[in-house]
Amino acid sequence: MPDGQPEDLVLRLLRDMRENMAAKDDISDLRSEIRSLRADVASDIHTLDAKIDTTSKDISDQIVGLRRAVIDYHSSVVGHGNIIADLEARIRRVEQRLGLDEPH
Repeated sequence: MPDGQPEDLVLRLLRDMRENMAAKDDISDLRSEIRSLRADVASDIHTLDAKIDTTSKDISDQIVGLRRAVIDYHSSVVGHGNIIADLEARIRRVEQRLGLDEPH
């Protein structure tokens, strides 16, 4: 188009339509990418939920095992404590019957 001449109205409208269509295509592409990202995020959340459930169960099992070990240890220590207390009482009675002095 030569300089100084008015632009053809039809040509200008066609150019505007082409720009609008390109913008609509870009928006459509963005919407498609957003849908894909949403699906990826949903999948990742589902995977994380499964991992959290597994980890929670593992931790729960470990706590149960630890609780059992503490109870077993406590029972053993209390049992030994009772045996030691009984032995000390017997030794005191033996010392009293024999008339032995208690250590200073």
